[in-house]
Amino acid sequence: MDIASLVGFIMGIGMFVFGVATGDEGFAALGNFFHVPSLIITIGGSLAGVLCSHTMEDFLKGIKSFAMIFKSPKADIGEVIKNIIDLSNIARKEGLLALEEAANGIEDEFLKKGVMLVVDGTDPELVRGILETDLNCIETRHKKVIGFWQKWAELGPAWGMIGTLIGLVNMLKKLSDPSAIGPEMSTALITTLYGSLLANWLCSPVANKLAVNNDVEIMIKEVTVEGLLSIQAGENPRVIEEKLKSFLSPKMRESMSDEQAGGEA
Repeated sequence: MDIASLVGFIMGIGMFVFGVATGDEGFAALGNFFHVPSLIITIGGSLAGVLCSHTMEDFLKGIKSFAMIFKSPKADIGEVIKNIIDLSNIARKEGLLALEEAANGIEDEFLKKGVMLVVDGTDPELVRGILETDLNCIETRHKKVIGFWQKWAELGPAWGMIGTLIGLVNMLKKLSDPSAIGPEMSTALITTLYGSLLANWLCSPVANKLAVNNDVEIMIKEVTVEGLLSIQAGENPRVIEEKLKSFLSPKMRESMSDEQAGGEA
């Protein structure tokens, strides 16, 4: 589980409650910030706009993707590089055909698909083309989901403003009654608050987290493509390792080197 997303959401709630509770009324003031009609206008209206912007299938996928921000990436780039180096050692000692048996123990479907293409003697350019097409399709699907949350972040404040305008119209009709102006103004402003919370506490953070996860997955798959093509070209495992390490940050490279040194010891 990715603890950062959970902690971030809890901290967001905590900061909001803290801001409200520091007033004269304390925690009792939280009741002033709960207004069902404003919630319906802001959340319902913005969701309606998002639904109009997507197909029903993409809309439902977008809703379901919320759970993904709490999951840690399945693949670890260091582990992927290690697997590719192991495969390159097998290919160097026993030949490319020996990779077919090794592929049976691979759980990563993308890597397994690439290994089988190499074993079948597919032209290197065709291997690259097939895998990059697969990679582009994955990224396109991810961007659709990210776009769902970005659109909701865009429409949330807009519908909050619509709710505010509705409240102001109702307030202006009661200008003859000074005692009604304060409550009506409060109701008008609260929809703007809901819209801002929706965008900045929920939608934008989710979109950004999904984008980060997408970048990590795409980088891992790019490493896989380069590694497989290097194996097919018959490059030395050490050369392949140094080539793939160029995708890593200096800190991750040092960490991998330390692990290898520990294993050799």
